[in-house]
Amino acid sequence: MAIEKLIQVSSLSRRDTLISIGIIGVLFFIFGFVTWINAILIPFFKIGCELNNFESYLVAFAFYIAYLVMSLPAGLLLKKIGFKKGMMCGFWTMALGAMIFVPAGLTRTYPLFLTGLFTLGIGLAILQTAANPYITILGPKERAAQRFSIMGICNKLAGILAPLLFAAVILRPETDKALFQQVALMEGAAKETVLNEIIGRVVVPYGIVALILLLLGFFVRFSPLPEIDTDQEDGQLSADNAEKKSILDFPHLVLGAIAIFFHVGSQVIAVDSIVNYASHHGMAFMEAKIFPSYTLSATIIGYLLGITLIPRFISQLTALKICTLLGILLSCCILVFQKQVVLLGHRTDLSVWLIVLLGFANSMIWAGVWPLALNNLGRFLKTGASLLIMGLCGNAIMPLLYGYWADHHGLREAYWVLIPCYLYLIFYAFYGHAFKNWRFQK
Repeated sequence: MAIEKLIQVSSLSRRDTLISIGIIGVLFFIFGFVTWINAILIPFFKIGCELNNFESYLVAFAFYIAYLVMSLPAGLLLKKIGFKKGMMCGFWTMALGAMIFVPAGLTRTYPLFLTGLFTLGIGLAILQTAANPYITILGPKERAAQRFSIMGICNKLAGILAPLLFAAVILRPETDKALFQQVALMEGAAKETVLNEIIGRVVVPYGIVALILLLLGFFVRFSPLPEIDTDQEDGQLSADNAEKKSILDFPHLVLGAIAIFFHVGSQVIAVDSIVNYASHHGMAFMEAKIFPSYTLSATIIGYLLGITLIPRFISQLTALKICTLLGILLSCCILVFQKQVVLLGHRTDLSVWLIVLLGFANSMIWAGVWPLALNNLGRFLKTGASLLIMGLCGNAIMPLLYGYWADHHGLREAYWVLIPCYLYLIFYAFYGHAFKNWRFQK
C-alpha cells in the first residue's frame, strides 16, 4: 500500500496543527478508556473466575505484554504504510480483541479473556507507536511536555469515566455487595450459575466497544490528520547522526525506554491495586471502586499544573525531577504510615490516600521522558518511538511482581516494588537523559 503524500511539520498552519492535536486527543481518550477499564476487570475477574492476587494481575500482564511483542513490528508497519493506515489497523485489531470477550464471557473462560486482552494490547501498541511521536513533533520541543499534558488529561478523563461507567454497566449496587460475599460460601451448581451470570455481564459492553473501535478505524483513516515526514534531517542533525546505525546508538533513548518501563509499571500498580488494597483495609468493593478515579484525578491536577507552569515558570526537565522525587517520598510513606483517617466520606488507612497522591507524582513523568528520549533522533524517530512503546510492557511485569509479593508478604509490603522504579526515574531525570554515547559522557 502506498503512503499518502508526506508533509513537513514546518509547513503546517496553526489551524492544521490544532486540528491534528485535537484528533490525537481523541485517540488518547480512547487509549485511556480501553486501558483503565482494567482497574475494574482485575477485582471483577478475581471474584468471577475465583483467582488469587497473582492470577488476577494476569489481566494487566496479558494486556501490556503485547507492547513488548508488537512495538518494534509496529514501528516497521508504520514506516511501510504510514501513520493513518497504521492507526486504522490498530483500531481494527482492538475491535477483534473486544469481540473475543463475547465467547469468553459466554463460556467463563479466563484464558480466552486473556487472549482478548492481548489482542487489544497489540492494537493499542500500534496506535501508541503512531500517536506519541505526533505530539512530540507538532510544535516547539520546549512545549512538548505541555502538549503531552493535554493528551494526558484526555487519557485520564477517560480513565476516570471508564471504570465508573463500566462498573455501572456490570455491577448491581443494590444486590452485588451481598452477592459477592455469599458466592465465596456457595458450592456446586449453584455457585457455577452465579459465577456464570456475573462474568456474562461483560458480553454486551464489549460487543458495543468492538463496534465503536471498528468505526473509529474508518474515522481516523479518512480524517484530515496529515501524514508527516519524520525522516528528514537538517544539516547539523544529519552530521551528528551520520555514524548512527540503529536506535541502540542513542543511549538517552534506550535509557528512556527503561524509564518508561518503570514509570508505567509504578503508575499501573497505583491505579490497578488500589481497589483490592482499600478492600483489604475493610472497605466494601462497591465503595472502593471509586478510588482509581481519585488516583487519576490527582494525575489530571498534575497535568493542569504542567500546562500552566511549563515552560513559562519551570522547564519540563525540572517538572520531571520534582515528580520523581515526590514518587520516592510517597512510596516510602506508604510503607511506613498506618493510621485510620476519614476523608471525602471514606474511612480507611492513610496509606490508601498516599497511593492516590502517587497519581499526582506520576503526572509529569511520561510528558518529561518522551521529548528527552526522542530528542535529535531524526530518521530514527519512528523506530525510536516503538522502542519507548516497548517500555510499556512494564505495565505487564511490575503488577505481577506486586501480585506475587502481595500473596507472599502482604499487600502493604508489596509496595516495596515501587522503590527501585522511582530510584531509576530519578537517575534518568538528573543524569541519564543527557548521555550521548555509551561511555556515558554528556
